[in-house]
Amino acid sequence: HLRPGQQDNFGITTSENVMQLYNTLTGGIYVVTIGVAAISLLVGGIVIMNIMLVSVTERTREIGIRKAMGATRRAVLTQFLVESITLSLSGGIIGILAGVALALLSALVSPLPAAVSIPSIVAGLAMSAGIGVFFGSYPAWRASRLDPIEALRYE
Repeated sequence: HLRPGQQDNFGITTSENVMQLYNTLTGGIYVVTIGVAAISLLVGGIVIMNIMLVSVTERTREIGIRKAMGATRRAVLTQFLVESITLSLSGGIIGILAGVALALLSALVSPLPAAVSIPSIVAGLAMSAGIGVFFGSYPAWRASRLDPIEALRYE
């Protein structure tokens, strides 16, 4: 009820306005989530690469012995790539288990349903393996290129 000369403070909000606001907010959250995930994957990949480089350095004599005994560059490369993929898949599995646990916890405390789909799990595992291949390639290549004579001299 307005008095004479009083400015009206009424507004009309349609369902379209509400949906537009909702889409704007969730779109921003989506972009931030993608950014955080991308940075996390990059950092995780760099950590895997550093771990594998340290592994190559610490196992230089072992690599030299294997190559002196007839191991091919491909065999050494494959060994270190498999180790890198195993390392990254271990992290991926831990992440998936944490995500499923959070979804179950969310379903317990919230009236909104929360579920983790099988395609999401498969995509997570594939991404983990891809990170392992990508960031493990350089250390594996370095290990495969070691000269057996120099590697055997390494202390």
